[in-house]
Amino acid sequence: MNRNILQIAAGELGVTESPSGSNQTGYGRWYGLNGQPWCMMFVQWCFAQAGAPLPFKTASCSALLRWYRENRPQDVVTEPQPGDIVLYNFGHTGILTGTTAKTVTAIEGNTSPGEAGSQSNGGGVYRRTRSRTLVTACIRPTVREEEHMTGKEIYDSLNQYLSRQSVPDWAGKELEEAIRLGITDGKEPMALIPRYQAAIMALRSAKTE
Repeated sequence: MNRNILQIAAGELGVTESPSGSNQTGYGRWYGLNGQPWCMMFVQWCFAQAGAPLPFKTASCSALLRWYRENRPQDVVTEPQPGDIVLYNFGHTGILTGTTAKTVTAIEGNTSPGEAGSQSNGGGVYRRTRSRTLVTACIRPTVREEEHMTGKEIYDSLNQYLSRQSVPDWAGKELEEAIRLGITDGKEPMALIPRYQAAIMALRSAKTE
């Protein structure tokens, strides 16, 4: 997944606001806050394009870090690696591409190509190398299994869970009567059923009256 993130981010290098200084970008339009500072929107966009949208949607660097510290502290890492989200102490962020003992290199949105321009509202996507002393934290988002389950996988998983449950005591006698009357065969009594099966069972019940 990290490779996909890096490829997507690298493909955006050189993209700039239009018009210059407007904060108008495709990332802002995608997020729904066009015209606002967009470094975090760029990061959110890249992860979404890679099929791994971040679990907390925000355009705020501090809000994302706070959410991870409160909800997934294990994803806040001390040894950064390519593909991590790097958060700086000047309210800025990017996607890490490399590190040394003293520096981090990241692809960042809404920055400048060099030190002369604004570093946190510079208007373009550029690869920047910065001192590690500027780094507040790094996040390595993990994708939980349920976040990428198909509808069938969710259905099967829920049925597996229900199959381990017992029929409530209050329903036992009526279930036995329903089996005797042929309304249901009694197999897998805790399984989910689609509406057509429920309708057939109701019809069978009506015919027995």
